[in-house]
Amino acid sequence: QVQLVESGGGLVQAGGSLRLSCAASGRTLNNYVTGWFRQAPGKEREFVAGIIGSGGSTYYADSMKGRFTISKDNAKNTVYLQMNSLEPEDTALYYCASSAWASRSAADFRSWGQGTQVTVSS
Repeated sequence: QVQLVESGGGLVQAGGSLRLSCAASGRTLNNYVTGWFRQAPGKEREFVAGIIGSGGSTYYADSMKGRFTISKDNAKNTVYLQMNSLEPEDTALYYCASSAWASRSAADFRSWGQGTQVTVSS
């Protein structure tokens, strides 16, 4: 199966930007749907964004649309999440994951990274 490693998290002030990376190994992400999820303490895991195959199609949670952008570098087998206009409510552990089909449900994503922490201060 594909192995995923997230990076790029950190502490930023409200209104700032951050770009997360999801580096894959073992298999090409071109054959999967890659998604970003986040989970804050005491809350359920929440879908953020997804990208299909080589990156020709993307989809987002409504609350992320316009602020977050998912993209992919096929040569590097890496998926990115560009986060702009960050708010304290965006504070969470962010995960990337792969699925055989496009979905917004965490249950459909079978390979997961370890997560990268994003903390937004006010």
